[in-house]
Amino acid sequence: MPWKKPFINSALLAAIALLLAAFQWSEEDFTQFISNKLIKYRSARPVEKAYLHLDKPYYVTGDTLWFKAYLTEGSLHLADSASNLLYVDLIEQRSGRNAALKRVQLTGGVGHGEFVLTDSLAPGAYMIRAYTNWMRNSSEDFFFQKNLYVFDYEENNSSNTNTGKTDLQFFPEGGQLVADINTRIAFKAVNEAGLAQEVAGFVLGQSGDTVASFKSEHLGMGRFQFAPKTGESYRAFLKENDGKVTPFAFPKIHDSGFTMLVDNLSSPLKMRVIAYAKIPGKTEIPVHVVGHSRGIVAFVAKGKVTNRGLMMQLPTTELPDGITHLTLFDDAGKPVCERLVFVDHSRSLRVNIKPSKAEYKPREKVDVEVTVTDSAGKPVEANLSLAVTDAGQILQQPLDQNIASYLLLSSDLKGFIEQPAYYLDPTKPQRKIHLDYLMMTQGWTRFKWEDVLADSIPPTKRYVEQGITLEGDTKRNNKKLTEKTVLSLFVSNDSLSNFLTAETDENGHFTVYNLAFSDSLQLRLQGMNKKGNQNLSFTLNPFDPPRASVVKIPFKPVTVDAQRLADFLKNAARDQEISTKIRENRERLLREVTIKAKKEVPRDSRKLYSSADATLKVTPQMSAGYTSILDMLQGRVAGVSVMGSGMNAVVSIRGNRGEPLFVLDGMPVDKQLITSLSVFDVESIDVLKGASAAIYGSRGGNGVISVLTKRGNENYDYSQDIVPGVLVTKIAGFHTPREFYKPQYGPTNPPAPNPDFRSTVFWAPMLKTGSDGKARVSYYHSDATGSADIHVEALTPTGLPGFGKSAYPVR
Repeated sequence: MPWKKPFINSALLAAIALLLAAFQWSEEDFTQFISNKLIKYRSARPVEKAYLHLDKPYYVTGDTLWFKAYLTEGSLHLADSASNLLYVDLIEQRSGRNAALKRVQLTGGVGHGEFVLTDSLAPGAYMIRAYTNWMRNSSEDFFFQKNLYVFDYEENNSSNTNTGKTDLQFFPEGGQLVADINTRIAFKAVNEAGLAQEVAGFVLGQSGDTVASFKSEHLGMGRFQFAPKTGESYRAFLKENDGKVTPFAFPKIHDSGFTMLVDNLSSPLKMRVIAYAKIPGKTEIPVHVVGHSRGIVAFVAKGKVTNRGLMMQLPTTELPDGITHLTLFDDAGKPVCERLVFVDHSRSLRVNIKPSKAEYKPREKVDVEVTVTDSAGKPVEANLSLAVTDAGQILQQPLDQNIASYLLLSSDLKGFIEQPAYYLDPTKPQRKIHLDYLMMTQGWTRFKWEDVLADSIPPTKRYVEQGITLEGDTKRNNKKLTEKTVLSLFVSNDSLSNFLTAETDENGHFTVYNLAFSDSLQLRLQGMNKKGNQNLSFTLNPFDPPRASVVKIPFKPVTVDAQRLADFLKNAARDQEISTKIRENRERLLREVTIKAKKEVPRDSRKLYSSADATLKVTPQMSAGYTSILDMLQGRVAGVSVMGSGMNAVVSIRGNRGEPLFVLDGMPVDKQLITSLSVFDVESIDVLKGASAAIYGSRGGNGVISVLTKRGNENYDYSQDIVPGVLVTKIAGFHTPREFYKPQYGPTNPPAPNPDFRSTVFWAPMLKTGSDGKARVSYYHSDATGSADIHVEALTPTGLPGFGKSAYPVR
């Protein structure tokens, strides 16, 4: 079994005790009952939250996507959660396929990495996700997910403005409509792309009279008063722009039940909860209102709902910033009404970014000081990530997600939240009422009360990962084992070597936990018992990433004006052209070498063709970290696109719709055989396009990928054959992050001849403030003039998030 690091530490328990001690309005039994149930559930199903800070909102093929990863405990957002391995993958939104995957090692809850967006990556809309193995026990809706767009150099900026059909939903406050009880109804409208749609409409009674009208106020949301009548039925209609009306379903009217209204806007120090009930035969009903913040009980209040209702004044000063979940329990202890409220005490960090000068010149050295303080102005130690972008090319998305809006808001709501930073921006005067609309229309569904109140909690299927997990199956004579078998594993790379033992279960399955290594590891696996070892065979199970839902209507999830986009693509194309010329110059230098004699190379009988359009020579270093030939081919040959990984990989050669013909040592084979080959058996891979593939006839119409193995070579050294009953391979480890390139333009350095128009001017993912709350960075600006944007994300070890931005002119 894997070692499980405890999620709930002493700081978390102390915070829970403080919240419980802050409210003492109810009898001890029910308070203790609810508290114990929630603590037990959160202990068995603790929450982790992942967040990624990206260097910019959109990219171009050939670009590099840089990211900083933060992982926190889910209740108090304490840094350094239990998992040390974070999966970060890139999903193509049109197909839902996994285009790339990184395993990021976390230290103290932080890590970083990058994706190189090679020209084989298809342009279009993508989603970047981040999650741990433990997070996969819950809904994938709570993975970190962010939409982005990858342009190509000839991008057509025209987009489909047809929003399609409108989806309109109504949400009675508290959860239901009860006849003859006046209440409020919130609503939200989105188009087919899942984006907000502004709407207006009306509600008709069964006699055809208009009983209510509504109009959205913010991002398709709004609310209105409604008084349902006994015996009535209602219909809602949406007014279209062309004058037509479209009917929509309206909530059902219940003859009996409870309603709950919450006023969290009138006073900054307390909230008002009003409950009504209509229960036949009852005039006084004892109830409890339970408030919890991210699973920690904040208060339990008791009262009686009479014919005039029940009103409670609940103080909010001791509640943490973020979402508080209110639940009304009836006299039988059953949850009957729920409502979310957002508590905002503005306790987030203050991040001040100060360049050393008022303006700069191109290629001038820039010094930036970042100061982080708490809400009281005291300096704090925090972990930072800083990105500087050229404002002439990159338009920072207005009110986009930041670490504060994600941890306090989006991470505890199901579904896509548009412009999340708007709701925490103190310069927006209407943000609090609009935030209340959001609380009424997007529910918090990390757990259900029936699961919390159940006598037993089902065990989790996935565990906390402290390192890389090696998992596989063992067979004897290609049949399942009937008894446990001890295995020996020898693992090594340039910096370590170790001998391990493992034991299979009765069916031959084995698992080795918590391997900590970067890049790749050489593995030699065999049985410990000499008898029958040669009849053993081993299969390693590759990582299977969770499936992603497909966006029905692909859209560009970024806003960028035509001029910025044109400059961005032009500069990116120029950088690529410079890189190409540098490579060509190197090739010309090689061609200038005088060849005095030419060794005659015998023709390879496995090749029907004389030459390939591209050849990939496979070296041990190249194959390190790959388990499939197609994974190894991804991004290494221009024009060849590999989407997905392993057995699920889909290959295409630019200009062709279908998959190419696969050839193994001269014989056409299916793709499954190619993906099952060991990468260490491959000598080279040839790619044939267009006319070069014509020698294979119509079968080569989509191109040809020819795999040549070492064993198929007539000169193969058979002493290199793998010993029967032994598996020798390499396994992938933690991603080794690249360092962001920073050119040096100091007065003592020779002038660089090539133009410099980086869209990301500077990226520093692993900054820390000292005890004075300050961090300093230095870099050289590019050739761009105009303006540069600086964005900083911050998180303290105690869970306080913060975000800051600044800019400086370049002339």
